[in-house]
Amino acid sequence: MNRSALLFLLTLGLGACSKAPETAATEATTKKFSLSDQTLKELAFDTVRLEPVRSEQSFSGQVTTNGDKTAKIFPLVGGVVEKLNVELGDHVTKGQVLAVVRSGEIADVQNQNSTAGTDVAIASKNLSVAEDQFKAGLAAERDVVLAREELRKAQSNLGKTGKQLGIYGVSQDGHYVIKAPISGFITDKNVTQGMQYTNANTDADGFFTIADLDQVWVLANVFEADIANVKLGYQADITTLSYPDKHFLGVVDKVFNVLDPDSKALKVRIRLPNPGYLLKPEMYAQVRILNTEKTKELAVPANSVIFDKDQHFVLVYKSRTEVDTRPVTVTKTVGDVSYVSGANLKAGDVIVTKNQLLVYDELND
Repeated sequence: MNRSALLFLLTLGLGACSKAPETAATEATTKKFSLSDQTLKELAFDTVRLEPVRSEQSFSGQVTTNGDKTAKIFPLVGGVVEKLNVELGDHVTKGQVLAVVRSGEIADVQNQNSTAGTDVAIASKNLSVAEDQFKAGLAAERDVVLAREELRKAQSNLGKTGKQLGIYGVSQDGHYVIKAPISGFITDKNVTQGMQYTNANTDADGFFTIADLDQVWVLANVFEADIANVKLGYQADITTLSYPDKHFLGVVDKVFNVLDPDSKALKVRIRLPNPGYLLKPEMYAQVRILNTEKTKELAVPANSVIFDKDQHFVLVYKSRTEVDTRPVTVTKTVGDVSYVSGANLKAGDVIVTKNQLLVYDELND
């Protein structure tokens, strides 16, 4: 091989070597970031919001029945319980018969009513005779007046005993019938079939307690240091041991003005709906009372914030090929909301809130 041919081959080799890195760099540049269809299905999104900053106080509490929708039922007369139609925990409707009682007191009132009815009939007949005799000149007007007074007294006695029987709810066969005054659940029961009782020995709690559990109360224990942070109208978030992942929302509707002498705690009442009757009386509850401050900050779901290399980030989603990593400063986290600040973040930005670490790793590898 002559010298000219050797120089030509060396020139070709050097040219090939100089082009290889350049081609690789070009291919790397043209390869763009893009989320696959499968990845998009696994993500969830939310919007950055400008919201008033909330503060939060946590307390222990207990679920109770709504006292405004609770009725204790006491028997009006003594007797023997012949029939018991309900059990503890049963749901009843207004007017439903709860128990039937055979009562000596009822029998006595019925006898008085029957006697009063007979007296009315006799007095009415006597008045008719007196009026006829007065017209015939055989009786004085005074006799007619006295007969009318006797009839009035008899009618008064009949009306009195009739009202008594009406109040007692006496059935046609003379039994005392106890009915539900409201609809709700039997939350307390102190009566059994065949039980004998008098008004003197009736339990102080009555025969039944019925509570409408569509709405319940939670009584929270607020200690002295936190009293100033709880006011009427504040929202409350309730969780229980039975449903730790379920949140029940209510409102503080009463702050009691007396401290418990033993615990030195102030009772605060939260009123809340009870969907599905999940909240049961006497359940223990964890109460978070929320207070909204006047200042506003950007708010994002707390689970959307990524912490890496001593810095917090959120992922702003624009399209499947454009997802930005934005550094933020978390100023406060209340419950499931984090308040953040960042020069490149604004209200309305769409952020990734689920499986964002997958995207974050792909962006920063």
